[in-house]
Amino acid sequence: MGAEFVSFDKDTNTVTINFTAPEVFITPRGSVQGGLVAGFLDETMGWAHTYSTNGEYSPLMLDVNFSLLRPVRQGPLVAKGTVIKAGKRIVFLSAELMEPDGTILARGTSTCIPTPNPGIDLSVPR
Repeated sequence: MGAEFVSFDKDTNTVTINFTAPEVFITPRGSVQGGLVAGFLDETMGWAHTYSTNGEYSPLMLDVNFSLLRPVRQGPLVAKGTVIKAGKRIVFLSAELMEPDGTILARGTSTCIPTPNPGIDLSVPR
């Protein structure tokens, strides 16, 4: 998805990731195809959980829900993903996709199962 890690706030369990929507993602209507928007949100939520566990776990998504609030145009995007609640068997996540000026374009939520991560190295920015 072309994710570029920006930061992780351990106090709020929130990750910030930059994306760039390339021309090939744009539909004839002039905006990013909805499934790809869901992919940006899903990627962001997944990294929020992974970073919140110091790379020990990643989420196995049970469901992903998203709402498109505005058209997502070609170019730079910012996403923030947050762990809402993390239990031993179920994790609840959320994310927002924004323009660089903070205008919210899409929101998503997910319910997940935490699964062990085989050897991910979080010291390497993604």
